[in-house]
Amino acid sequence: MRRRIFAGALVVAPAIVAAARAQAPLTFATAGAGSLFLPYGQGLAKIVEAAGAARIAIRQTRGSNDNLDIVDADPSAIGCSFLGSAYDALNGTGFAAGRPHGNVRALFPMYETAFMAAALKAKNISSVKSLDTKRVGCGPAEGYFRAAAEIAGIKPVIVGGTPADNGKALLAGEIDAFWQGASVPIPSLVAVATAADCVVFGLSDTEAAAMLKRFPYMTNFGAPAGTYRGQIKPITSVAAWNVVIAHKDMAEATAYAVTKSVLSSKDLVAAAGAAAASTKASNAGMNKVVPYHPGAVKALAELGVKVN
Repeated sequence: MRRRIFAGALVVAPAIVAAARAQAPLTFATAGAGSLFLPYGQGLAKIVEAAGAARIAIRQTRGSNDNLDIVDADPSAIGCSFLGSAYDALNGTGFAAGRPHGNVRALFPMYETAFMAAALKAKNISSVKSLDTKRVGCGPAEGYFRAAAEIAGIKPVIVGGTPADNGKALLAGEIDAFWQGASVPIPSLVAVATAADCVVFGLSDTEAAAMLKRFPYMTNFGAPAGTYRGQIKPITSVAAWNVVIAHKDMAEATAYAVTKSVLSSKDLVAAAGAAAASTKASNAGMNKVVPYHPGAVKALAELGVKVN
């Protein structure tokens, strides 16, 4: 009996692979250089292509908002998205004000994005409260820092720039701190903590609770002591997951094949980096924002996870 079941599986799998190979490449919207989305997406593309699930063409973008726009308009596109951006897209709020993205569906979970800040130890800054009137570098996570500042009752001076630019400015004394959201340990914070004596900090318990109330897709997050050089106390903060998204009209067989190939791979971390250790079927429930594509639902069910 087991031999017959296995043989049946061999009949189905090549048919899916053949159909995937016959299609034009899927566009995989990631982000630009310096973002974790780019190497993560490039690594996943190798996994998907090696499995014969689909051909992939990487498209560098400005990040989640662009990716949501692209996927909402194109059944042959997939993309990386932060759940906060996806929440706005589906509800027609924030960057998507007045234009709900009703075509967006989820394929599988990626990893968490947590929010933290760094300051030179000599500045005696170790909390969001202590950033009042200070110059704080922010990149794509600026909106979340503004929310944290409002909750803390402070009025910092916000400075734009990429994480790399903010790190250089911090070390040069041009800004007092910088705020970043990424997979922990956050590379830009690791860089400054390695280059100089720094304090890396998150939110107070009260601030974290208020952030969770304001952003329903967020969860509590803690980084243990030693996550960054010189860090002797655990860091409390908040985080939200990232997911790979697709258009609702993507062929079910394609969505299934892509999802199954990624979540069944034993080579994810080697191909896509340490953050990909969280890319597994058991984390699918962390996404409570974007409905799953029927093809993804089927793949997840075969991997022992039931989602809506």
